[in-house]
Amino acid sequence: MGRNAIFILLLWAGVARAEVPSLFQQAALVAGGSTQASNGTSASLFAGRAAGSLFASPEPNTRAHPRVGISGPVAHLLSLIAKAEAGRAGYDAVQAGAQVKPTQIPTRMTLGQIHEWIQATPGQPHAIGRYQFIPTTLRRVARERGFGPDTVFSPTVQDAMAVSLLEEAGFRAFKAGTLDRHKFMRNLARIWAGLPLPNGKSYYHGYAGNRATLTWSRFETEMQRIWPNAG
Repeated sequence: MGRNAIFILLLWAGVARAEVPSLFQQAALVAGGSTQASNGTSASLFAGRAAGSLFASPEPNTRAHPRVGISGPVAHLLSLIAKAEAGRAGYDAVQAGAQVKPTQIPTRMTLGQIHEWIQATPGQPHAIGRYQFIPTTLRRVARERGFGPDTVFSPTVQDAMAVSLLEEAGFRAFKAGTLDRHKFMRNLARIWAGLPLPNGKSYYHGYAGNRATLTWSRFETEMQRIWPNAG
């Protein structure tokens, strides 16, 4: 086993406890913006397998492709984000600026293998998957969800982690009517570079080649279509 693999296993086991900056924190470093997002509530959309939970959380640390039911408006929103971020490549997307791609398609890789690829190819973008997770976000959200290095980067796992980011953007507050639509949209744009701000540009415009891939008008139209009665 190489030194990189050993380090990754130790990190996932909790030996290395260094705090990884959140995507919102990175946004502040890149663009000088706020580091705060309105979460609305600390309750998770993935509430485990107990009866009555909104989604059933996939089991962590498994090489199987667990299934999780995401439907309705949340599924539509995730599809909109995925279209802006990954296009036709979907769950197997790798950032175009990565000169050295993984040797396997992402959905066949474990999280440990993805981190080995990241560490072995410094100096290039590493956004990966349907929602273009950057390394810091991938590590942080996987840790929060309890996904270990042997977890396959399956569509279900990617969806689960994307829903975590919806929560960070204030999804529950938006649904409860305590966060207005435009604020929620701006929060989403701080997470996903393909989404626009009201000025039409990505929050990360020009950084690592990022740009908004749809207009603010289109973004607003789609959000109104998904949640016609939300403020």
